[in-house]
Amino acid sequence: MHVTLDAVIVAVTDDRPKVLTVSAPAGSVPRLPAGVLREGDRTLEAALRRFVVDETGLDVGYVEQLYTFGDSERQPGGERLLSIAYLALVREAVPSADAAWVDWYDLYPWEDHRSGRPPVIPELIAPTLDAWVGEARSAPERSRREERAHVVFGLGGVAWDGVRVLERFELLYETGLLEESTARRSEAVRSLALQGDHRRIVATALGRLRGKLTYRPVVFELLGETFTLSQLQELVEALSGARLHKPNFRRLVEGAGLVEATGTTAPTGGRPAALYRFRRDVVRERPRPGVGTPWTRG
Repeated sequence: MHVTLDAVIVAVTDDRPKVLTVSAPAGSVPRLPAGVLREGDRTLEAALRRFVVDETGLDVGYVEQLYTFGDSERQPGGERLLSIAYLALVREAVPSADAAWVDWYDLYPWEDHRSGRPPVIPELIAPTLDAWVGEARSAPERSRREERAHVVFGLGGVAWDGVRVLERFELLYETGLLEESTARRSEAVRSLALQGDHRRIVATALGRLRGKLTYRPVVFELLGETFTLSQLQELVEALSGARLHKPNFRRLVEGAGLVEATGTTAPTGGRPAALYRFRRDVVRERPRPGVGTPWTRG
């Protein structure tokens, strides 16, 4: 068995959430930064931080273990490949020449609902899922497929749940709508692919991060020491893929005691905007200090 550590490194710049990738040989798709344990590595996290610097030239800040991937088909033939994936949050910086940031909505164009439902859902995904439901061999199977399609993609009157990123990716894979699909349909969703199952790993990370918005202040790891409330809202919208009601968002953030005013302002080209900082005492005061999202508040 061969074991690797894979890093999903996330940053947000100009309202675009991005993932750091490493270039692959000519003619192949990029991959996530990955490495192996060395004798001198005290912990898995220390090993991860070391090889991320080696491969990308960047130091990562917030890191958490994401998931372990070890399906037998991950590496056809030869030894089994086990990957321990980590999620890391950074403020975007210029990586080494062999690494590059990619927009995660280029990886998952069906996930960005900030301008409404993406056209690819009604134009391609929904009709394909309808056909997939109709291909069921029995009424019970047809019912299960219909429920899955509606719940996962918010169809048939079901509300969209932004956290179901991995479930959507798995359903598109199963129905042949991805480049990686083993049984591709004639038309796949136009999107950026990654090496092996790395796009599945990133989908797992995106779902985890969206879920954490509701109960952990991880979003502040992606901001500077001070920020405006508009910058905070735009960051949450970028991660969640949904628009937020500005007055409600400000009332929620200020009322929950997540931020505190610095007494300074930032130029905006018009009226100066008040600067805030994350109030770290909130993690001691509340068990679930998150910022919330539209699709978690009903």
